[in-house]
This record gives sequence, C-alpha cells and structure tokens, in this order.
Amino acid sequence: MTSALKIYFCGSMRGGRQDVDLYGKLVEKLGAYGSVLTPFVADKKITNLGSEHAGGDKGIHDRDVELLEQSDVIVAEVTQPSLGVGYEIGRAVAMNKPILCLYRPQEGKLLSGMIRGMDNGSDLRALDYSIDQVDGIIKNFMAQGFVKTKDGSSQ
Repeated sequence: MTSALKIYFCGSMRGGRQDVDLYGKLVEKLGAYGSVLTPFVADKKITNLGSEHAGGDKGIHDRDVELLEQSDVIVAEVTQPSLGVGYEIGRAVAMNKPILCLYRPQEGKLLSGMIRGMDNGSDLRALDYSIDQVDGIIKNFMAQGFVKTKDGSSQ
C-alpha cells in the first residue's frame, strides 16, 4: 500500500523574501505530486526579519529537521542565496534524500559550486530553469519513482 509522497520545499526565509510569490507557485505545483510539508515557506506574512515560529530559532531548527526526516523528496529553489537552504540541503544529502535544486540563471551570478557540484544526474539534481520550464523539470524528476510504500521501500 502506498502513502502520499511527502515533499519538503526549501526557499529563502531570512536570506531574502523577494521570491515568495514564486515559492507559492512552486508549492502549488508540487502539491500535485503529494503533500508539501513546508507550505509556510510561501507565506507572504513571514518576513526576513522575524521568527515565524513561537519556539524561536531552536523551534524552527528542530521542526525543520524533523520535517526533513519525514520527507521522501526535497525540492529547493536556490536562486536567492540562503544559509538555511544550504544547511537543509546538506542535511538532506546526509539523510540520502532525493533532492531537486532549481536555479534561475542571473547575469553576473553563479550558483554555489557546492550545490551545482552535488548533481549526479539522478536523485541529486541542480538544474537551471525558467518558470515556463519548471513543470517539465518537476515532472521528470518525480517520474523517478520516489513514492514510498508503508514499509519505506521505493515503489
């Protein structure tokens, strides 16, 4: 018996919220593939200056690590540099989670070599995209079969 795919979405919080509208679109698109565990990343009421969690920084960390552990797949929008997103990706790699990093190329800027360099062409991807390409990129990544059965094995 299968359960819904649990998707952990990463996007910049304190590093800058200029892409929050895009995060909302991505969270909506990801919802077609399963349950997005982190819809709050797309919450326009959350600013880069304040804690969005009653437990403060410790509460944010512990909640997010727990959600990472529960997730089946990670999708990260990495255009806006963020220490937190980099930390989440590093933790997810250590947990052997499949990860899709989405980067919108910008003149005069490059994606971190640590993110770009993790791409193995399979379950760890760092891909350039534009919004009109993102549906196909997500579909191709999710088609790899990250749906888990109740016993934790891949379907």
